[in-house]
Amino acid sequence: MVKLFSPLKFNKGVLELLDQRLLPHKQEWVRCVTPQEVAKAIKEMVVRGAPAIGIAAAFGMAIALNERENWSKEKAFEALRTAKVSLASSRPTAVNLFWALDRIMAVAEKSEDVKAAVTEEAFKIWEEDKRQNLAIGENGARLLKIGSRILTHCNAGALATGGYGTALGVIRWGFSQGRVSKVWVDETRPLLQGARLTAWELAGESIPHTLITDNMAGWLMQKGEVDAVVVGADRITKRGFVANKIGTYSLAVLAHHHGIPFYVAAPTSTIDWKIEDGKEIPIEKREEKEVSSCMGRATAPKATPTYNPAFDVTPPELITAIITEKGVVFSPYQTGLQAIKE
Repeated sequence: MVKLFSPLKFNKGVLELLDQRLLPHKQEWVRCVTPQEVAKAIKEMVVRGAPAIGIAAAFGMAIALNERENWSKEKAFEALRTAKVSLASSRPTAVNLFWALDRIMAVAEKSEDVKAAVTEEAFKIWEEDKRQNLAIGENGARLLKIGSRILTHCNAGALATGGYGTALGVIRWGFSQGRVSKVWVDETRPLLQGARLTAWELAGESIPHTLITDNMAGWLMQKGEVDAVVVGADRITKRGFVANKIGTYSLAVLAHHHGIPFYVAAPTSTIDWKIEDGKEIPIEKREEKEVSSCMGRATAPKATPTYNPAFDVTPPELITAIITEKGVVFSPYQTGLQAIKE
């Protein structure tokens, strides 16, 4: 039985987001009634994960029209443009954010009842993502051998999407078919999305898993304990460079060295058709305290300088396949990705 869980709710112009900063210890919801509040929630990682950010941003645009009473179409557009600027400035790397904002604006331009059209389109984006997750799961599970032991990094599950997950969607589907016997969960420093979020999701569905520190992955591979690596993505260029949570590139190098398949699972909305090379992807730099502390407690001397890029970029030659809702793409990625676009 397929289980869907979403980190967001939308009702009567109010967006509620499950506060992922507090998991697994507390389950609290943050109410957003302005686009600025949605942007703040995205920036502060109340909601995170490329698809979920895109969905939240779409509803942020709908919220911009909450107070609309007898507005002209131009005034509605002014509100949407202001909201778009605020939401677009929240986080720079995940392309789903910008894809969703552009899609909402395109629909609004063609509609007379702008408020109804924008809200309807936000719901469409959400529902599409759920269906795409299920397709990604099914497509990806076919690549796994019976009883595979899977290593995953960060959280690309239901919490990071509209429901079900991308990388965890593959794992969920694979587990239901006996293709996944165990999941190795990277803790994912500095914010521990693997330890706090992925382990929480897997425990909720009784999928066998073991938490490891990020620097244990190579040793496990050397011992023959890993059969495949499956990760999500925040942006994929049309040549197949993949931006994902920092530490992903290291796993890809290790997997390549040990001859282990390295799979990327993501919807086609994560593909940035405007850029080719990984150097063109903007990499978010986050606060120093995320590295110099853990769960609110200092782990380094106060004067210690830190470096905190939130993402890294994995080149296509280290990627075995990219799993999308439209099918599995193999190298050469520029040709394969273009084929599913068309």
